[in-house]
Amino acid sequence: MHINAAGLELIKTFEGFSPTPYICPAGIRTIYYGHICRAWESYDGTREQGEAYLRQDLTVAEDAVPRLIKVHLTENQFSALVSFVFNLGSGSLQRSTLRSKLNRREYMSASGEFEKWVYAAGKKLSGLVARRECERKLFLS
Repeated sequence: MHINAAGLELIKTFEGFSPTPYICPAGIRTIYYGHICRAWESYDGTREQGEAYLRQDLTVAEDAVPRLIKVHLTENQFSALVSFVFNLGSGSLQRSTLRSKLNRREYMSASGEFEKWVYAAGKKLSGLVARRECERKLFLS
């Protein structure tokens, strides 16, 4: 399964596009749509390269979701979880109550877990509050 158009748009909206490196709220050097900068990579600042890195980065999240979630997911549920993992990493989903509830088929209760993941570097960020709400809404739609 792959992220759907709604999930991809959610990620692109919240990550934003930057043709130059910047330090994200978690203190990580980043470029394009949330791509972590690596010393061995070169960047031309184009949307085309940004899209290519995004697709590459998404495969990690797309692989993690079915590895961690053992119950049936709709396209929107899968895509919301891919966005979550893309932003927070698979370890966050792995140790989350969100995962536990989903694997017990407690879908509605699990949807309430998104709102707990709104902190970066110990601070509650309004952008993460908004993103988690959009992920929750996508998950429930």
